[in-house]
Amino acid sequence: MIELLLLLTLITFGCRYIFLEPKLPIRLGYKAKHFLSYSAPAVLAAIASPILFMPAGELALHLHNPYIWAAVVAILIMLSTQQMLLTVSLSFIVFIALGQYL
Repeated sequence: MIELLLLLTLITFGCRYIFLEPKLPIRLGYKAKHFLSYSAPAVLAAIASPILFMPAGELALHLHNPYIWAAVVAILIMLSTQQMLLTVSLSFIVFIALGQYL
């Protein structure tokens, strides 16, 4: 198991080192950079979706799910204000309040 972790560490470091070392002549083109710009939202969606839609380990697509309501509030606040701290704070308050009432 230790060998596997060390191997994965070396692979991860090697992949990142190639792009971070300025002396190496590897540069990404526009299309590759544009394609990679979708990776952060995709990873965030992959992490958040099970939390939102399966909070207790089973599918919870109903009106009594505070996770979904807080996510909707967060999306609306972010679209209207573009302020991260305000969005996180207000959606957290909504989530706590809905958790008490639903």
